[in-house]
Amino acid sequence: MGRIVVKFGGTSVASVERIRQAALHVKREVDAGNEVAVVVSAMSGKTNELVGWVNDASKLHDAREYDAVVASGEQVTAGLMAVVLSEMGIPSRSFQGWQVPIKTDDAHGAARIVEIDPTELEKRFADGVVPVITGFQGVAPSGRVTTLGRGGSDTSAVAVAAAVKADRCDIYTDVDGVYTTDPRITPKAKRLSKISFEEMLEMASLGAKVLMIRSVEMAMAHKVRLTVRSTFDDPNAPQIAPDGTPGVPGTIVCDEEEIMEKQIVSGVTLARAESKITLRDVKDRPGVAAAIFGALSDESIVVDMIVQNVSEDGSTTDITFTVPDAEHDKAVKALKAAGEAGRFEYRTLTSAKGGAKVSVVGVGMRNHAGVAASMFKALADKSINIQLITTSEIKTSVLIDDEYAELAVRALHTYYGLDKQDA
Repeated sequence: MGRIVVKFGGTSVASVERIRQAALHVKREVDAGNEVAVVVSAMSGKTNELVGWVNDASKLHDAREYDAVVASGEQVTAGLMAVVLSEMGIPSRSFQGWQVPIKTDDAHGAARIVEIDPTELEKRFADGVVPVITGFQGVAPSGRVTTLGRGGSDTSAVAVAAAVKADRCDIYTDVDGVYTTDPRITPKAKRLSKISFEEMLEMASLGAKVLMIRSVEMAMAHKVRLTVRSTFDDPNAPQIAPDGTPGVPGTIVCDEEEIMEKQIVSGVTLARAESKITLRDVKDRPGVAAAIFGALSDESIVVDMIVQNVSEDGSTTDITFTVPDAEHDKAVKALKAAGEAGRFEYRTLTSAKGGAKVSVVGVGMRNHAGVAASMFKALADKSINIQLITTSEIKTSVLIDDEYAELAVRALHTYYGLDKQDA
């Protein structure tokens, strides 16, 4: 007997019919003798609808009441899932976050999980009952309901899996795993059998939308093995891993040590709508970088790629960085205001929207020299100009013109041998 936490996203529970489809995956695991807990999101589109209602009611609303309204979406789904499972002959009971309890801090709208008491869930397992838990929410020290913010349901599922010491946490969504790149860009993309936590973190931060960063960080910290699976696969089909062997379908996200043969590059990611901003001839003095990026931080603007070039005599520096296109105007305004206020001095500010960030990711890059150089050569062979470069231990990213984005992804995917063998 194993213990499994399964999580269903919004598209997987978008209707009662889809909830029935999802419930069949739960039934398969229960019939196999496993103890199962279920975590659910709100029905697709429901959270946005609830947020809209709150904003329509008042732009200056109380965050505690915001949470009270928005958390209701998952409550509906959990109740319906428990009803469907019970109809299938599987004893089930729904639980809201405060009933588990999933204890959080009091940062309403963006709460962080502090602790989960597994006592009630352990009792349900012992009684042969499948608990269905509302994702995305918990309870503050004050006793008020809280919501966890973006990616909260994935985070809830991983936290529950860690609390009950589950063998794995299955994240069911509308894709059947993690691919080497976006299959919509290149049909030669292949599904990975396994990917390390670190690689998944990098890919999630670089534009891959399969898993939210918070959930992967928590899984890595608590050693929770994740699988990414499709709700729409036949629940009665034989369980076959991507490499064709018997096993769990989808992609397993796990410790690097579990992956016997590490590829140099595991995936190629693409993030569009990147703006490049350059401050030229900035008077170089201690604290100038803190002043520049502090001005952006004050406006909650997330900065990505950063490159600095110091002049020959060391008196000035050019600083270039990227922000999302949606933050471009706010960033430029904040920088100009900070300059006028004397927080730092510069000669000119230039900017451009519409860039594309292409990245290669792989834990194998740690032990192989020349990966970045080979990436640059592959792009040069396609006459693609590189505007910015950033690197880390297991990734290299470049900023290029958007018109070359998909060509760059396909070229790199082929160059590093990630195309399907039969393609």
